[in-house]
Amino acid sequence: MALTIHCDIVSAEEEIFSGLVELLVASGSEGDVGVGYGHAPLLTRLTAGPVRMKKQNGEEEVYYVSGGFLEVQPDAVTVLADTVLRASDMDEAASLESKKAAEAALQHQGEGMDYSKATAQLAEAAAQLRTLKAIRKRAG
Repeated sequence: MALTIHCDIVSAEEEIFSGLVELLVASGSEGDVGVGYGHAPLLTRLTAGPVRMKKQNGEEEVYYVSGGFLEVQPDAVTVLADTVLRASDMDEAASLESKKAAEAALQHQGEGMDYSKATAQLAEAAAQLRTLKAIRKRAG
């Protein structure tokens, strides 16, 4: 049996997951970070993207986080996310539409267009689509 670490994934609204994991991989501000048993203490900002974990039983799960923080302690890892979506809660069509709308807004920059809002919308939609792609890849 592989060594495990306790993991909690929480959003502002609810606790999404609590249990033992062999490995957790998240999109940190400096790149992807993998956390397993014995990892050094760490606190890093998360960017929008997938959080993948391999649970104690070998089953893998993928979630989407819109941002937040990852905290690693000697006996636990915690994902404190702004928003967390399970695969079943994600809508690919809506993500594609959001991405197209943001791209169109950026191409036709006009008077009163909020550039930062459009770029944030584009980044979030792209991250959701990356997460859906990762979920499909894992499913085979």
